[in-house]
Amino acid sequence: MKEPAADYRGFVFFPTFAKTFLLNVMNSKLIAPSMLASDFGNLQRDTEMVNNSEADWFHIDVMDGHFVPNISYGMPVIKAIKKHATKPLDVHLMIEKPERYIEEFAKVGADIITVHYESTVHLHRTLRQIKATGCKAGVVLNLTTPVSVLEDILPECFMVLLMSINPGFGGQKFEDITYNRIKKLRKMIDVQGLDTHIEIDGGVTDKNIKQLVDAGANVFVAGSHVFKSSNQPETIKKLKLIANS
Repeated sequence: MKEPAADYRGFVFFPTFAKTFLLNVMNSKLIAPSMLASDFGNLQRDTEMVNNSEADWFHIDVMDGHFVPNISYGMPVIKAIKKHATKPLDVHLMIEKPERYIEEFAKVGADIITVHYESTVHLHRTLRQIKATGCKAGVVLNLTTPVSVLEDILPECFMVLLMSINPGFGGQKFEDITYNRIKKLRKMIDVQGLDTHIEIDGGVTDKNIKQLVDAGANVFVAGSHVFKSSNQPETIKKLKLIANS
């Protein structure tokens, strides 16, 4: 049987992993280790660990100290990660007025850019701006922002990221209200006949990932659970196995 033609529009990939990435998105639940929890003094080492693990994406949390009460890293660090990364960079902008910096984040290596619904006045324009750079575009919702606000914008979204904690700091406890939010969002996506991905960020562990899958999510950010473990590749492997079982 002839293999269907792959569609890589909107991605700027290294040729060695473009096809694998597309198949992973289509056929399995994805794990995206959060580099915010990595050892910044050994950034290349931790980047290569993710490369060599069963993880699918790098999750990059950008914080500005205004939209959230923390400051993480910006373009130079993302550029450094991109230099060694062999998997897509999923860049999560927790910043005010993200439209000011979309082109710069695309230039330093973002493959996916997600912006908070609460952070930009003209969301539709911002998503189109992201797409114009060649990146995939997504929207993030804070913990208690109703998922219903996305009903009309969903067709523009490659992905919706639901915060399962209050954004700003890693290592927080997962909030159980997330399960019902996922179910509501999945129903909205299915009713519209879309392929929009649902990503969960905050407190994801091997204890709750299966329940998150059952609720309808398919992309999982794991920070402290991965980088504070004694065997990081094995922890990623376990998350991947449970999510896809």
